[in-house]
Amino acid sequence: MKKNLLGLTLALIMLAALTDQTQAIPAFARRYNISCSTCHAPIPKLKPYGDEFAGDGFIMKENEKERDYVTAGDPLLWLNKTIPIGVRFDAYAVSYATEAKTDLQSPWGLKLLSGGALYKNIGYYFYFYMSERGEVAGIEDAYVHFNNIGGSEFDVMVGQFQTSDPLMKRELRLTFEDYQAYKYAPGLSNIDLTYDRGVMFVYGIAKTGTDLIMSVTNGNGKAPADPATKKFDTDNYKNIGFRVAQGIGENLSIGGFYYTGKERLASTDNTVRYVGPDFNLVLGKLELTAQYLERTDSNPFMLEQEKKLKTKAAVVEAIFAPQLDRSRFYFSALYNDIKQEKEIYQTFTLAGTYLMARNLRGSLELTRDLIKDQNRIVLGIVTGF
Repeated sequence: MKKNLLGLTLALIMLAALTDQTQAIPAFARRYNISCSTCHAPIPKLKPYGDEFAGDGFIMKENEKERDYVTAGDPLLWLNKTIPIGVRFDAYAVSYATEAKTDLQSPWGLKLLSGGALYKNIGYYFYFYMSERGEVAGIEDAYVHFNNIGGSEFDVMVGQFQTSDPLMKRELRLTFEDYQAYKYAPGLSNIDLTYDRGVMFVYGIAKTGTDLIMSVTNGNGKAPADPATKKFDTDNYKNIGFRVAQGIGENLSIGGFYYTGKERLASTDNTVRYVGPDFNLVLGKLELTAQYLERTDSNPFMLEQEKKLKTKAAVVEAIFAPQLDRSRFYFSALYNDIKQEKEIYQTFTLAGTYLMARNLRGSLELTRDLIKDQNRIVLGIVTGF
């Protein structure tokens, strides 16, 4: 195993030398003729400007010119001359402590992305997973974004998205290890905080630095429509999520999250509630983000006599950038903890990232399973073009 990892490490170093001067850039960078570093540090993690760009519906207002679009003299037409297309490719070599100890997961993910303007203050974004862990996963994120409706700070997103996006964005993390609190669902429940179909409302209060976010979703994920009924939703319930985020100065943000919903499991209903605080703190070169959630299920195992189940979860992430957004090396730590009556998931991850090119990075991470006393080593590359 050591020889395999050494060989892969040398291959990554050689690849870095070959690709350091590449000019391949993803869709938004091509569209606006800017470096990937304008929005990311490193890919796919967003800088504050990248967050603002995404919040504006993937429209860079200061660079939008009518000459860049097909209008045909019609004030209600604002078509892109070319459709922005990008590709993300993730590949990993993983060392496990169990059988099949070495696994070459290449590609682990291959996705086709597109996003940009539909009209003034209206944008869109979607990606299609052509391969996710060897399977065609199909559409995940896919929505239309109405920005600054009526000249206000009120936005509406319609489509498919992750209900955890207002918290910590799973698709933008630097580690192979996931934010497990958002994925976990106990018993037979189909409700979690990952992908769902619905509407998200966002309102920003500039004077106080407050963001108010509300989502209304089906509550049963992104499964295909029922072949018989042609319906996506499987019951008469809708799930509602709320988040309040408050900026304190330039470097600290604190928030509170509440999510409630109900699902029909066979002939039994299960009521789900999440509640918890979060914060993000930037201390120069160090960024700390933490999320705590308490989840309550009324009857996740479909028992004749209801039995409540409480799940407590936490995610803590630290990212160190020695040269801020001009760094080539990044170091991160991630802690996951999920417990009910006892610990059921607990890991600690240390990771290093090297930016080979603006749109290509290599990573090496070690995850310690604190319950099973096992290690997992991951060597990987992530690129966008």
